[in-house]
Amino acid sequence: MKEKINQLAQELEGQLYDDNLWRSIYATDASVYREVPLAVCYPKNNNDLKKLIVFAKNNKTSLIPRTAGTSLAGQCVGDGIVVDVSKHFTNIISINREEKTVSLQPGVIRDDLNRVLEEYGLFFGPNTSTSNRCMIGGMVGNNSSGTTSIKYGTTREKLVSLKTILSDGSEAEFKDLSAEEFQKKLQLESLEGEIYRNINKHLSSEENRKELIEKFPPKSLHRRNTGYAIDELVYAEVFSKGSTEPLNLCKLLCGSEGTLAFTTEITLKLDDLQPPEAAMIAAILQVLKIVCRPWCRSWNIRFLLAK
Repeated sequence: MKEKINQLAQELEGQLYDDNLWRSIYATDASVYREVPLAVCYPKNNNDLKKLIVFAKNNKTSLIPRTAGTSLAGQCVGDGIVVDVSKHFTNIISINREEKTVSLQPGVIRDDLNRVLEEYGLFFGPNTSTSNRCMIGGMVGNNSSGTTSIKYGTTREKLVSLKTILSDGSEAEFKDLSAEEFQKKLQLESLEGEIYRNINKHLSSEENRKELIEKFPPKSLHRRNTGYAIDELVYAEVFSKGSTEPLNLCKLLCGSEGTLAFTTEITLKLDDLQPPEAAMIAAILQVLKIVCRPWCRSWNIRFLLAK
């Protein structure tokens, strides 16, 4: 395997390390878990990612996508190749002020993004406690929420589209699909088409949909990351009569910790930036008694105050 790793390193534009130092560094995260990986890679572009995916498939090993600062339960350690995109996949690609969206690579830090968005009067709402170092790819990986998500929603609710590379090295973009667009996807002679056909096969069953709704945690739970969120797809118009909700596999990919596809570009919905200053007025009963009673008496108005 070491010879194969060395050969792969020669083919990549990015960096690939398999010495004990690098493997030890990436054997841990912020959790209590430790597992020494086969190698550590800093891919430089999509071509590098495709070569890594083909290598992993041919050699029956795994890829562990990694950014920083989100998952804290051992999700980014493993015995495969750790693929760290925090070095080269760090570009904000485009910002659309009118549609309130941003497209970026997964290695962009959440707070850095919001500093750039500030001049547009926009911001990305979900925030983790590590927002000054966590990256958007990781936030998508574990469906990050944070203190502001009660008002602004979780990362899953902010996803517009994901550009990805699938397990055969092919590229696929996942976004909102109407019923007509979904039917076209089913006709694709590719792995992407097979994915849609497989989902259609299982979710077209009324019995399966009913079981998913009954057995999965209720939608009223603000955030839960126990397994794949396949139940989120049940409510799309292609599976639920009377629904107008488009099908979007981003809901399934978000929270999957990079195990279903390798994300290369993320498009997010944004919110209007809040005013720089805010004030709170606390009405104190005793003050009302002192201030309002004389005024009311002077106008011969009977003013009742609670004792």
